[in-house]
Amino acid sequence: MNASEDLLYELFAGRYEFLVLIGVVVFSLLCSLGVKTTFAKYNRVRTQGGETAAEIARKILDMNGLYNVQVVHVAGNLTDHYDPRTNTVALSDTVFSSPTVGAVGVAAHECGHAVQHAVGYVPIKIRQAVFPVVNICSMLWVYVLLAGFLFQWLGLIQLGILFYAVVVFFQLVTLPVEFNASGRALRTLRDNAILTGGELDGARKTLTAAAMTYIASFLSSLVQLLRLVMSSRRRS
Repeated sequence: MNASEDLLYELFAGRYEFLVLIGVVVFSLLCSLGVKTTFAKYNRVRTQGGETAAEIARKILDMNGLYNVQVVHVAGNLTDHYDPRTNTVALSDTVFSSPTVGAVGVAAHECGHAVQHAVGYVPIKIRQAVFPVVNICSMLWVYVLLAGFLFQWLGLIQLGILFYAVVVFFQLVTLPVEFNASGRALRTLRDNAILTGGELDGARKTLTAAAMTYIASFLSSLVQLLRLVMSSRRRS
């Protein structure tokens, strides 16, 4: 290994590995706590218009000509999502009937994903294309890697790492998808005066906190990937 590789090894598979892992874990926990507390805060702030998140979602979809996309209720807390297979924006218990800044921000974000699919946003098309492969890799990489370590077969270890790298790539592609959906949501809320002033700022803070959880998840997976790569290179 050269000097750069030695440094990477010390950071991700050597003497400083524990510190890096602790840093990533703490960052992830803070992001998770941040999105919960921020949403809880702004889900207590009612909008001036008084419309529920479901009503706002319907309005945003209609503004974009997405009359075929349905707004449905789904059980859970912050289980909101857009499902392109059924053309539905699913809003959770804490969002669907809530006329609050936090709920409206979340609903607008999910509508942003529906618009992405409608306009053919490139990152989301890439995400869709690789999803079947990612699904397989996410199930197999651990078993392939363990088999490689068990039988001391470097090729199998590297295959397991490759599978995991596909999963990390999927998380990387997810970042612009989420950021863009939030950007679309905030522009729609602002340009159509659905939220104004402090309300819009509250929605922005809610969506920013949510975006940080995706960054934390990606960084955690990236650190794990680098650990595996550097350990594999040291073995070889």
